[in-house]
Amino acid sequence: MINKVFYDLVRSAPKGRWSGIQRTYGPEEVQRLRSGLQIEYTLALQKRSRKKLKKDDMYLGWQIAADGNSAGSMYPDQSLYPSNSGPEMARGTKHDWFVPIVADAEAGFGGPLNCFEIMKAYIEAGVAGVHFEDQLASEKKCGHMGGKVLIPSSAHLRNLNAARLAADICGVPTVIVSRTDAESATLLTSDFDERDQEFIDIPAGRTPEGFFRLKKGSGLKHCIKRSIGAAPFTDLLWWETSTPNLEHAKEFAEAVELGAMGYKFQFITLAGFHSLNFGMFELARNYKDRGMAAYSEVQQEEFEAEKHGYTAVRHQREVGTGYFDMVAMAVTGKEIELIEFMITNDA
Repeated sequence: MINKVFYDLVRSAPKGRWSGIQRTYGPEEVQRLRSGLQIEYTLALQKRSRKKLKKDDMYLGWQIAADGNSAGSMYPDQSLYPSNSGPEMARGTKHDWFVPIVADAEAGFGGPLNCFEIMKAYIEAGVAGVHFEDQLASEKKCGHMGGKVLIPSSAHLRNLNAARLAADICGVPTVIVSRTDAESATLLTSDFDERDQEFIDIPAGRTPEGFFRLKKGSGLKHCIKRSIGAAPFTDLLWWETSTPNLEHAKEFAEAVELGAMGYKFQFITLAGFHSLNFGMFELARNYKDRGMAAYSEVQQEEFEAEKHGYTAVRHQREVGTGYFDMVAMAVTGKEIELIEFMITNDA
């Protein structure tokens, strides 16, 4: 019955959207926390979008820390950058192709209230999905780094619940993704949650910071247990691993009863970083040895790629010249020579 009421609160949610979803609050709390004027989050509500190469979504993640944060600095993936950086980047990205964005909320940059706020910020920015991980926000590490510290399972569930509350208040059925880093984490902040106790290495004692050490080799089972616990509070489950072990993936999928469905979303968060940096390295190296011929070869490859849908051969066209040409034509009521000049000289 309660879920039926939530369909009225989030009218864009399709039938079956809340099947299996649990909340620790009721519709009355959502109504009370909404403002008198209900804001419509149009971009966040869009369900489907078309994109080049027929990809339906994009991922906004760790490179925010590296070179896209609002501090204008460079950081490793340790949640050191301002928490509004991701939403600000999403705002700019949505203005390009209006594609659904899956965004990285890190470990929430704090507790449940921080997760609530960053979820609202991402919805306002127009994203379609947001993922939260179960690391301690103040000690957050990249999935490929060691020394990860987990928060108790119940604390992670509170964060997910806070994110859901934010989405309900906004009236948007945003996809919430629960990520666990338990596979490679070595530390835990507290032992009070019974679900975590079997994975604590009691004889090893605590660290100088007071963290509990986790048993070696128990990571996969810990991931499974945490994911099962998080399932009612999330829409998708993400197990972070730096080793693509198919046997482990199979065990995880079957344990959380997803084996029949299979893995539907496989993505590479590092693809852009490596292709960008390696491409520029190769161009610089070849340019040093062979001069302009190296750059010409890059352009020839670009021209060849146009038949596959590549459009950035003309750089000014790629960033909006055609749109503002049409604005100029609308204002003057006729074509002007300057437009033709810009078209022929964009190379």
